[in-house]
Amino acid sequence: MPLDTYPFSDRYGWTEDKYGVSWQLMFDDDRPEQKIVPSLMFVGDQCGNAAEAISFYTSIFSESDVGEITRYGPNEGPDEEGTVMFADITIEGQRFVTMDSAREHDYGFSEAISFIVDCQDQEEVDYFWDGLTENGGVKGQCGWLEDPYGVSWQIVPAVLSDILEEDAETSAQVTEALLQMEKIDINGLREAHAQ
Repeated sequence: MPLDTYPFSDRYGWTEDKYGVSWQLMFDDDRPEQKIVPSLMFVGDQCGNAAEAISFYTSIFSESDVGEITRYGPNEGPDEEGTVMFADITIEGQRFVTMDSAREHDYGFSEAISFIVDCQDQEEVDYFWDGLTENGGVKGQCGWLEDPYGVSWQIVPAVLSDILEEDAETSAQVTEALLQMEKIDINGLREAHAQ
């Protein structure tokens, strides 16, 4: 969308930088505290799932808030009435925007963009891993997963960076153990570290 005036903003544009990253630039009189806001667009097979995903994420992350939700009305383009045109949510202090789009897109969610969840202990790792993979999520390697909507997450214990910052030999042992894991097992990392 070219930089122009739209019903929702006096100055707005949607562009792609030279690395293929998509950016929406918008003038906002309210001067938001967070300058960069991740936007999750549910397209293709995921179109129509934005509202369900909002409920899913806010049920897992206790520090969540749902702000404005604007839905498509009748005869508003290819999108089904009632699907999410725009929603504003906050998860653990991080603002996100979500939307559905039934238009033709040659992209969807991929591991090229992922969200890291820093965990203090194994209990937190287990909680977020289990929560985000339930109902059709896909378990990956080394703490990576895809939730039921195809959004990628990394569930990472805080201790991992401390262990990996030691000497090269110890770091290699821990990395080798990490590569064998799906969900990260802190005790397994500590055992590899102690060898």
